[in-house]
Amino acid sequence: MDIAEDGISRGHLHKLLQMGLIEKVSRGVYQAADADIGVNHSLVTASKKEPTGVVCLLSALRFHDLTSKNPHEVWMAIDGKARLPKAHEQGVRFFCFFEATLHYGVSIHQLECVPVLVYDPAKTVADCFEFRNEIGLDIALEALRDCWRQRKATMDEIWQAAKICRVARGKRS
Repeated sequence: MDIAEDGISRGHLHKLLQMGLIEKVSRGVYQAADADIGVNHSLVTASKKEPTGVVCLLSALRFHDLTSKNPHEVWMAIDGKARLPKAHEQGVRFFCFFEATLHYGVSIHQLECVPVLVYDPAKTVADCFEFRNEIGLDIALEALRDCWRQRKATMDEIWQAAKICRVARGKRS
């Protein structure tokens, strides 16, 4: 339920908080006190705070079960020309992507009735190589290996994503 869309006033919201029917997750984000929280709840919360952000890199790897790492913050891609959102204070780490790479390979997943933008496995693997200095080459190689073994993407899809991200030749550092 989106409180803003349902027209609930701040006063009523405060009463619901006092009664213990809802709880505050972060600034501007509330949930029912008895809500069934899924494993991707942090992605839902981050997407509510930054609806145009796309879950990327380690968070996308985790979403697609392509890594054993569990990032302590949600990693999101935003437009490189956009102003950095204030959500970075709530456990969200932002990466600036340029127009050509920002919108490629985005899929929409409905999690807890919230649309969450997540890069597909092929794009995520390519991004890992683009940001290998940030996440580590070992994680990028593990992601490529797991993506291929689990058949989450074909080599053609990964190659196409690598060309879009300009890492197909491996010369970028």
